[in-house]
Amino acid sequence: MSEKKTKIGRPSIYAEKLEQSKKYLMGGWQEIGDSIPSLAGLACYLGVARETLYDWKSKEKAFSDILNEILTLQERTLLNGGLSKDFNPIITKLVLSKHGYSDKVEQDMKSSDGSMTPKAPVYKIVEE
Repeated sequence: MSEKKTKIGRPSIYAEKLEQSKKYLMGGWQEIGDSIPSLAGLACYLGVARETLYDWKSKEKAFSDILNEILTLQERTLLNGGLSKDFNPIITKLVLSKHGYSDKVEQDMKSSDGSMTPKAPVYKIVEE
């Protein structure tokens, strides 16, 4: 005969916060007036420190997935807001840089066909 273990006591704070995190992800961030979903916004929504989020992320796969989904939603929201000009372009650019975006321009000092390749300087020796 197998015995079923019954949990006694109050549910863990993590279980409660996991459900609240799902609500934040599914639109709670908009309901509280956040312009974009963020980990800082989630920490405030849950009433915990940001370090607690990172601790749960390292220990719980379900929580790690939620944090990754929040960052993905943040990226998408920023892209759409930036393209529609609803968001400040400087702030959008700054936050998107955390997602790997950049406006870095590389300059090549020679043409692709080699016709404008710098040549070695020519020195003329003058005899007196």
